[in-house]
Amino acid sequence: MPVLRALRRYRVILLALVVLAVVLLLHAAGMPAAGRWTATVFVALFVVWTLIGMVRDVLRGHIGLDVLAVVAMVATLAVGEYIAALIIVLMLAGGEALEDIAGRRAKRELTALLDRTPRVAHVIVHPRSSDGDEIQDADVDDVVVGDVLLVRPSEIVPVDGTLLSETGTFDESSITGESLPVTRRAGEEVLSGATNGEGAVRIRVLRRGADSQYQQIVALVRGASESRAPVVRLADRFAVPFTAVSLVLAGTAWAISGEPSRFAEVLVLATPCPLLIAAPVAFLAGLSRAAKAGVIMKGGAVIEQLARVRSACFDKTGTLTQGRPELIDVRAADGFGELDLLRLAASAEQYSSHVLADGIRRAAHERGIPLSSAERAREIATNGVTAVIEGREVVVGKPAYVAGLTPDMQPATLEPGQAAAYVAIDGRFAGALILADAARPESAQVIAWLRENGVERITMLTGDALATAASIAATVGIDDVHADLLPAEKVHLAAQLRPRPTMMVGDGVNDAPVLAAADIGVAMGARGATAAGDAADVVILVDSLAKVADAVAIGRHTVQVALTAIWIGIGLSIGLMVIAMTGVIPAVGGALIQELVDLATILYALRALRGPAPGEERASADTRRPQPTASAA
Repeated sequence: MPVLRALRRYRVILLALVVLAVVLLLHAAGMPAAGRWTATVFVALFVVWTLIGMVRDVLRGHIGLDVLAVVAMVATLAVGEYIAALIIVLMLAGGEALEDIAGRRAKRELTALLDRTPRVAHVIVHPRSSDGDEIQDADVDDVVVGDVLLVRPSEIVPVDGTLLSETGTFDESSITGESLPVTRRAGEEVLSGATNGEGAVRIRVLRRGADSQYQQIVALVRGASESRAPVVRLADRFAVPFTAVSLVLAGTAWAISGEPSRFAEVLVLATPCPLLIAAPVAFLAGLSRAAKAGVIMKGGAVIEQLARVRSACFDKTGTLTQGRPELIDVRAADGFGELDLLRLAASAEQYSSHVLADGIRRAAHERGIPLSSAERAREIATNGVTAVIEGREVVVGKPAYVAGLTPDMQPATLEPGQAAAYVAIDGRFAGALILADAARPESAQVIAWLRENGVERITMLTGDALATAASIAATVGIDDVHADLLPAEKVHLAAQLRPRPTMMVGDGVNDAPVLAAADIGVAMGARGATAAGDAADVVILVDSLAKVADAVAIGRHTVQVALTAIWIGIGLSIGLMVIAMTGVIPAVGGALIQELVDLATILYALRALRGPAPGEERASADTRRPQPTASAA
C-alpha cells in the first residue's frame, strides 16, 4: 500500500506515531511517569540527531536553521509538555518528508536523454567493396576518427561525421531546434544525435563519441544540473529572527518575574510549526493546483523562483511556434485549380513519410478534401514521391527533383523560414505548396502578459537562422533575438542574462542544457520532449504556451499565501508570548493554544489551492482571438 511504503521510507514519522501511541496507552493504563520517560528519551534522541545534522550542514557551508525546532522541543520537555514535544517531532519530520518528496522529483535521472544516446555503431570494414561489404557492430566509444559507418534509415547518427553518400536527409531538431528536415550532400558534416531519413547513408567519423555533439549535450546537462546553487528555504529566512525574538521575550519574562518556569511558558508558545509547516503546506497546495492545470513543478524552491522571475528566454521551434509545418499557400500554375492541386498532391503524399507530407495531408483533411488511393506509388528518399492517382502521374518533391521531370518548373519566391513542395502532374508543372511553422496563437499574449507582470527582459535563444528567428520574434513581440546558436552558446547567454532570476522555456534535447542551467527551466513536454522535461524544473503537459503565464501566476499566488500564513503564525505567536510574559497562560494551556495557531496557519496555507490565475484568464480569452500568421519555421 502507498501509505505503508511512505511510512517505511520516512521512519521518523512512523517511530513518532508509535511512541505517541505508546505514551497514550501508558497514560490510559495509569502509568504517566513511564509515558513521560518514553517520550522524553525519544525526543531527546531526535534532538541529538537533529543537532548532528545541523553540524554536518555547517561543515558543508550551510547554516542549519532548525535551531528553533530544537529550542522548542527542549522547552516543551523542560516544562513537562512531552506530548507537545512529540507533536513537534511529527511536524518537523513531516515537513522534511514534504521537502524530500519534492527533491526526489527534482532530481530525476535524465533517463530519456541517456536512453536515446547511441551506444552501437555499424562499422564498415571494407568501405570500398560493393554489395558484399562486411559490417561489424561496435561500441560507440570504440569508434575512431576515420572509420566509415553505416547509418540505417530512422537511426540516430552515433558520432559526428562527414557524409560519404551523395545526399542524406536528417532531422536535426534535437540538436539545432530546426523543425524542418535538413538535406546534406557528400562532404558536409553530419551531427551526432540527428535522426537519419528514409535512406541508409555512410559517414566517415570526424570526432570520437565523447567529443561529438550529442555527448556534449549530455555532459552539459549533467554539469549544469550539478552546478546550480541551492535555494534557501522560505521558512529559513524567518527562523533565526523569530528564534531571537522568542528567546529575548522568554529571557525578559524570566528576569522580570524571577521564575524559571516563566521562560518555559513563553517558549511553549514559540513552537516552529507555523514556520515549518505553513510554507510546505502552501507549496504542496500550489503544486497540486498547478498539476490540475497541466503544469508539473518540481518542488517548493521552483515555486519561489517563479514568483521572483525577472528575465525570460524562449526557444523558437515548438515553443513560440507550433513545431509542425502548416500549409499557408497553394500556388497553382496556369491550367490547374488550387483545390485539385492540393487534392492530388495530398493523395500522393499519403505514401511519403516526409514532415512536409504530413502538413499537406493535414491541410487537405482540414479543408474536407477527400483523398484518393494510388494505383502505384514509390518514394524517392530525400527527393519526393511519385504516384499514379486516378490515372494521372503525380510527382511531389524538391525543386531539383521536380525540375528534372518538368523543364517548365518555376521556383517559388519564399519568405524566411518557408519551405515549398513542388508538384508535377502528367509531366507538366502544376504548382507549389508553401508551408511554414507558424507562431502559436497565444505566444504574443503570453509575452505581453509577462512584461505587464514584472518580467523586465525577454529574449529569444534559437538554433534557427536569424531571418527566420527575427520573423517569429516580430510576430510575438520579442525584440532581443539570438540566432544560429548551439546548445553550449544558449547556456552561456542564459547565464549572462540580467536581471535574475532567469526563466528559460524550450523543448527538445537541444534545449536540455540551458533548461538545466537556468534559474527556472520550463519544458514544453506535451508532445513527448522527455529529455527536456527531465532537465527542467517545470514541465508543461498541455500543448499551450499560455501555461507559462499560469505557472508564474500560480507561483506568485502560492508564495504570497505562504508568506501571509507565516506572518499570521509569527504574529499570533509573538502576541501570545507577550501575554504569556505576564504569567496568565500556563504551560499546558500555552501548548494547546499554540496548536490552534498551527491550525490557523495551516488552514490559511491551504488557500493556495484556490485563487485567481491571471495567466489562465488571459489565455482562455486570447487563444480564441485570431492571430497574424507567421511565415517562419
